[in-house]
Amino acid sequence: MSKPLLTCWMGDATVGDARVALNDANIPTYRTPESAVGAFGYLSSFYQNQQLLQQTPPPLSTLAKPDIEGARLVIESVLAERRKVLTEMESKSLLSAFHIPVTETILARSAHEAMMIATQLGFPVALKIDSPDISHKSDVQGVALNIMNGTGVRDTFNDMMERVKRLRPDARINGVTVQQMARTRSGREICIGVVTDDAFGPVIAFGAGGTMIELINDRAMELPPLNQYLAHRLIERARVAGTLGDWRGLNAVDLDALERVLLRVSEMVCELPQLREMDINPIIIDEDGAVSVDARIVIDSGPHVIGGRAGAYSHLPILPYPARFELVWPLRGGGEYTVRPIHTDDAQMLQELVQSLSPESRYFRFVSSMTALPPTMLAKLTLIDYDREMALVAVYKERQAQANGEIIERERIIGVSRYITNPDQASCEFSLVVADDFSGKGLGSRLMESIMDVARERGLSEIIGLVLTNNDGMLRLMRSLGFTVKAYPEDPDFRLVTHAL
Repeated sequence: MSKPLLTCWMGDATVGDARVALNDANIPTYRTPESAVGAFGYLSSFYQNQQLLQQTPPPLSTLAKPDIEGARLVIESVLAERRKVLTEMESKSLLSAFHIPVTETILARSAHEAMMIATQLGFPVALKIDSPDISHKSDVQGVALNIMNGTGVRDTFNDMMERVKRLRPDARINGVTVQQMARTRSGREICIGVVTDDAFGPVIAFGAGGTMIELINDRAMELPPLNQYLAHRLIERARVAGTLGDWRGLNAVDLDALERVLLRVSEMVCELPQLREMDINPIIIDEDGAVSVDARIVIDSGPHVIGGRAGAYSHLPILPYPARFELVWPLRGGGEYTVRPIHTDDAQMLQELVQSLSPESRYFRFVSSMTALPPTMLAKLTLIDYDREMALVAVYKERQAQANGEIIERERIIGVSRYITNPDQASCEFSLVVADDFSGKGLGSRLMESIMDVARERGLSEIIGLVLTNNDGMLRLMRSLGFTVKAYPEDPDFRLVTHAL
């Protein structure tokens, strides 16, 4: 495996020949160790930035589909009562809808009922006051842990109710929740939260949890949506990450389970625009998995919108990969292909498409005699802002025989349609290219209709394009799709094609 090599030759005249030899071999050399270390730091930062640029996760992970409608019903019922802070029972219902593990929690309205529930759950248990008007239970001594028997449950229930009514006579009290104590022998307490910033929108936070959370002040943050790579980076950046491996005689925790919880929180942020604040604290994580012990969630009726954008994810700082536009279509003559939004991993396949085109087809698309896309242009065409532009690729799976006779299946991009929103924010300009060996199979029509559907959903009112006058095939396609073809006053070599959306 190749590794970066940097050298440092301290001195001047005596090491001149060595520097020349290294330079001739394309090996960088520096006069001081600080310069070499600084160069290595720049290399590392560049690599990390390139990795981040390639991360455009979808709003929902590949995990089991959450009960989004059930979660929305919980939020609507709370808002209907003119409340913004969810009770612990409501918060845990929301977490459960997104398959985040929670401790079993049952509401008791009397001391006798609390005793029966505790006996069924098994001791030790924890009791917590349940009130829509009390968001921080510890402030009113509304939490009791490690209760070992029924008598203790009865006495704690009565004492807690009396104390809370005395400290907060204005608060509405539903009762007391009873839950079995979570495992803590080898568990670490961590916290996952969500805060909404006026400029950036929702931000996911991760760090140490428990009652000392404000004092420890261990917080790493990441913008949603998350994927496994971003979730892993978020965990690594928190100081508590040093305690999650083999630590002080404790086994390493199940990091996969912790990453899954972060992915689920990301799903909540993406699908519930009413979510304003969330603190899942503590989450007990050990080698067997993670479980959420308590949660506090704050909602609001109006979704936080960034930059005046419209759409289902207008509250997010980074638009997720629009997986909802993925569709499979039959190919004229047999077979099928997938139309989906482009992503950064498509760079090599896009380059292969351009290189496979005939000189005439390349000229019709790029009005240039280039035979391959320059790296900067390739990055610009694959790393796009889904908010202001869209590129749909048609992907075909073909079988190829290897030299050893083995048959492998590989994906190939056979067409691309694209639009970029104009400065007026009402119209967009399109482009289209189809592989020569797939011409005449209905691919161009499907890609154009698909990209027009996306532009229409984004609220654009007109799609326009410039087509070379001698590009008869494209002009026929435009007319068949209902485009108006007109002369282009600024250049007689082009025709202006337009279509109202």
